[in-house]
Amino acid sequence: MVFRSSAAICGALVALAVSVTVARSETSEVHLIAVVDAASGDAIVGAASTYNPFKPGKEEGGPSTASGERYDPEVWTAAIKTSLRQKFGGVQFGARPKFALVEAVGKKVIVKINDVGPLKPGRIIDLNERTMRHFDPGMDLGVIPDVTVTPLSGDDWTPGPVG
Repeated sequence: MVFRSSAAICGALVALAVSVTVARSETSEVHLIAVVDAASGDAIVGAASTYNPFKPGKEEGGPSTASGERYDPEVWTAAIKTSLRQKFGGVQFGARPKFALVEAVGKKVIVKINDVGPLKPGRIIDLNERTMRHFDPGMDLGVIPDVTVTPLSGDDWTPGPVG
């Protein structure tokens, strides 16, 4: 009798685990479809680098970005090349940041574009530390070639990994 009860409980737990996994998978697929549907412009392909503007003696809380937000190495943000500013909704002080889908090395992430900058030739985007670590966990590469960046329409995105 005890064995049947244990087996029944074990079976119920396995069924619960499978249903949660399937639900998460379906949610990820729905989110990925929504991201693809929201692509508001042509994808741009180029290299991505990383930036961290913190310097000894710099202002407390980190320097301001082009949108007016403080730079935060722990959130999913990026700076787009200055010449691409208009393609990404005209990132400017006081305006709501725009969002983009960044794809590289078989991974995808939604980032908030809250800054612009004069990047080196061939580079199209500077990823903050957290975002770069998603693509390059050991921060060994410094530059990731063949990154695809697609502007997203709307401003109700939750930055972070997709898929």
